[in-house]
Amino acid sequence: MTLFRTADPAVDPISLGEAKEHMRVGHDSEDALIRGLIAAARQEVERATGTALINQSWRLLLDGWPCDDVVHLRRTPVREILSITVFDAEGAGSVLSPEHYQLDGISAPARLFLARKPMPGLKLNGIEIDFSAGFGEAGTDVPDLLKRAMLMLVTHWYEFRGVYGTESQPVSFPDEYRRLIAAWQTPRL
Repeated sequence: MTLFRTADPAVDPISLGEAKEHMRVGHDSEDALIRGLIAAARQEVERATGTALINQSWRLLLDGWPCDDVVHLRRTPVREILSITVFDAEGAGSVLSPEHYQLDGISAPARLFLARKPMPGLKLNGIEIDFSAGFGEAGTDVPDLLKRAMLMLVTHWYEFRGVYGTESQPVSFPDEYRRLIAAWQTPRL
């Protein structure tokens, strides 16, 4: 099972101005650095919580169908299934009709129930599930707690950027960040 993003979000949940105001930075000389820290903080919050903050597209590759007919998408909130493609032994794909599956995008992780499971002909990555996930298209759609966690990371990494070399970054996560995302984390088996 492989999960990867196929389309990045168009914006980040917090703006450069919001981050600079939170950090009390009044100059423009480090805007590129702060933008990079914002993107890194979004990616870290998404990784740690299994969420997609701003709308983005994902692809899940499977070798075969799960025994219980339910596929866990490992990203939340899932907005819609874009397509499910099953490949035959020659690599030709056929797209499943939407009436053959049902999405539970509210659960964490999101679940996909399959009424009909055509078997893939390829032994590896014979099934592709493309879906979109995210709270919305703007930072205002993202829960405030997750945006605050991002601001906490951006500030922490900005303040400690000179203590360690770039190859060691990020060096730490503040305890406040861990507390903010704790409610959004799902237990791992």
